[in-house]
Amino acid sequence: MPQERLLVLDHEKIWQKLRRIAYQLYEFNHEEETLTFVAIERKGVFLAERIKPILEDISGIKVELINLAMNKENPNDNPTWNGDPSLLNGRSVILVDDVLNSGRTLIYAARHILDYEVKKLTTVVLVDRLHRRFPIKADFVGLTLSTTFQDHIAVEFEEGNDNVYLD
Repeated sequence: MPQERLLVLDHEKIWQKLRRIAYQLYEFNHEEETLTFVAIERKGVFLAERIKPILEDISGIKVELINLAMNKENPNDNPTWNGDPSLLNGRSVILVDDVLNSGRTLIYAARHILDYEVKKLTTVVLVDRLHRRFPIKADFVGLTLSTTFQDHIAVEFEEGNDNVYLD
């Protein structure tokens, strides 16, 4: 018998979390004129695209978005950037992904970002599962969720119907 999915966050609750994260980012970066989001392909990009207009609206801070695609099987391979990563030099950078599980993807993404001389680097995730195997944390988190290793968190971004499920 297939296991039933448990709705953890519905669309409205996700947007409440995103607004809170945007305000936290503003408080932490109130002196900045420009922030650069580096969003991990694919779902980190969807998340960043939702936070960006909220942050710009409440703060007046300009937010630039650069997508980072990595080979998750071999994350040390050369990443693919959708823009010029040298623009990270001297900037405050926000690394964005949907779920923090072991920390592997986030730490390798941070490693690629630190090839540049960033002013500061902070991290944002929608869901933190607390299963760290790598020494990285999320600075701003929508929801911290204790799960088993067998559980799967499914973040679904559909315009007007974002949801987070526990499978």
